[in-house]
Amino acid sequence: MPRQNDLVRSLLAEVWASWAERGAALDAKDWDRPTRLPAWTVRELYAHVAPVPEMFTGLRGVVQDGPAEVTDGAGILRAYNRPGGIAHTAAEQVADAAKQAAEAVEPAVLIARFGVEGPAALAGLADLPPATTVAHPLLGSVTIGALGEVALMEATVHLLDLIAAVGGPPPAEGALRFTRALLAELADPVAFIEAATGRGDRPVLPVLR
Repeated sequence: MPRQNDLVRSLLAEVWASWAERGAALDAKDWDRPTRLPAWTVRELYAHVAPVPEMFTGLRGVVQDGPAEVTDGAGILRAYNRPGGIAHTAAEQVADAAKQAAEAVEPAVLIARFGVEGPAALAGLADLPPATTVAHPLLGSVTIGALGEVALMEATVHLLDLIAAVGGPPPAEGALRFTRALLAELADPVAFIEAATGRGDRPVLPVLR
C-alpha cells in the first residue's frame, strides 16, 4: 500500500491530539522550560509546530490542474535541505517567527490549534485526494499528500523534542514508523544500507537540518 494516502491525515490528527493533551497538562513553569533546541522554549516550540487553520483552508485557492512537480514529502525535504536551501538560509527567520508567535498567542490558543482548529481544517480537506496539485511558493507545485507527509514528520520529530523537555509517553507507533521511513528515504540508499549493516564508513546522518 502506498505510504501517501489518507492514513497520513489520520496519523497527523493523532499526533496533533497528543500535542493538545500534553499542552493541557503543562503549568506556567513548564511553558517556559528550555528545550534541547537552543533557540526555543516549550512555548516557542508549540508556536512553531501548531497548525494554522488558514494555511490549510487556503490550499483550495491554489489547486492546479495537471501533475505536480514534487509528489512526495521526501522531495520537499530534499529541496529544503540541499545546499543553499531554505532549511539553511531561513533557519534564523523560522526561529524568530516562532518567538514572535509565542509572544503573541496564549498557550490556550496554541492548545486549541492542535486539538480543535487544526483537525477541523484538516477534515475540511477530506474531499481533496492526496494527489491533488497545489501551487507552492518555492517549489512550483506539490501534492497535498506531500505536504501532509512533511507536516506529520515535523509534528512527530518536534513531539520528541517536547517529550525530552517535559517528559511523557512516546508518540504513537504509527507516526514513529512513518517518520522513520520518510527520513531513511532521504539518505543515499547504498550509504544507508552499508551504514545500517556495519559495512561502510561514509557519513549518512543527519539527513536534514
